[in-house]
Amino acid sequence: MRFYRGTHEYYCGVDLHARTMYLRLADQQGTVLVNRNIACTPSAFLDAVAPYKHDLVVTAECVFCWYWLADLCAQHSITFVLAHALYLKAIHGAKAKNDAIDADKLLVLLRGGAIPVAYVYPPGMRATRDLLRRRLYFARKRAELFSHIQNTFHQYNLVKPAGEMNVAKHRARLADCFSDPIVRAIVEADLQLCSVYDTLIKDLEKKIEQQARLDEPMSLVLLHSIPGVGKILALTLLYEIHAIARFARVQDFSSYCRLVKPEHNSAGKRVGSGGAKIGNAHLEWAFSEAAVCFLHRNPRGQGMIKRLRKRYGPGKALSILAARLGRATYFMLKNERPFDMERFVAN
Repeated sequence: MRFYRGTHEYYCGVDLHARTMYLRLADQQGTVLVNRNIACTPSAFLDAVAPYKHDLVVTAECVFCWYWLADLCAQHSITFVLAHALYLKAIHGAKAKNDAIDADKLLVLLRGGAIPVAYVYPPGMRATRDLLRRRLYFARKRAELFSHIQNTFHQYNLVKPAGEMNVAKHRARLADCFSDPIVRAIVEADLQLCSVYDTLIKDLEKKIEQQARLDEPMSLVLLHSIPGVGKILALTLLYEIHAIARFARVQDFSSYCRLVKPEHNSAGKRVGSGGAKIGNAHLEWAFSEAAVCFLHRNPRGQGMIKRLRKRYGPGKALSILAARLGRATYFMLKNERPFDMERFVAN
């Protein structure tokens, strides 16, 4: 956990919402100078902080609508600190909670150097990252349709024709397997939506890949050198990591990717674990998928997982493999070198 330790003449805590924002601004001594609810507009914010912006630091939680405020502060040379929402226990654990209290606690934590810092993803690659996440959402919706079609075959005790459903030609005659016109209509509706998602996902992938070749062509090539990492996994790793330099140590990177299990210790004894949801869920998914794909048609990888299974069991073996792939990715990007199978298997 990192904290913001900078000192300024003025400090501002913002409880940010979609349409309104509550501002509480104070000086170094803690004298409150601004304390009001305003509209979520650039002009309203700039008017409220205008007398103090020459040496002002602003903080807000990393809720869904922080982009515009961070960009606005950057444009006007105002220091902006994005507070890690899951670490802000002081807000969520308060006896009473409202916008004014939240803004005040953000202000107090900021003045005291106790604001846990989240990463402010730069605007240059931010939109492409969000588009990639949207593509993943559509892919999962399409998978839900595949599952529903499969379940319909099970409901009526029918055998689905051979072939993967993500291939359009294998789906062409699925509806004809059902004699009941109503059931056939259900399957046809799912198939029509599948076709829409096919076209949409393909177009999005093309746009994202073209942009990635402009943003980080070298990193993309390095990520593709990992066995089993294809187009989507490489793009996910590229845009979710963004800049490997923001991680001082490989341990920080592994923690951010949720590849290590956090433990709680007290008086030299383990008292449990927690914080499993703190980190990047997309990177956790990407490395989990990469661990499975790494084994496909990879005899050396299969020999490695066999040894891990014998020692740790099948479930934990895959988790260890994912963590090792995460560590390898960190050093690949940091040193700008492709994946080295000899070194990876030897460790």
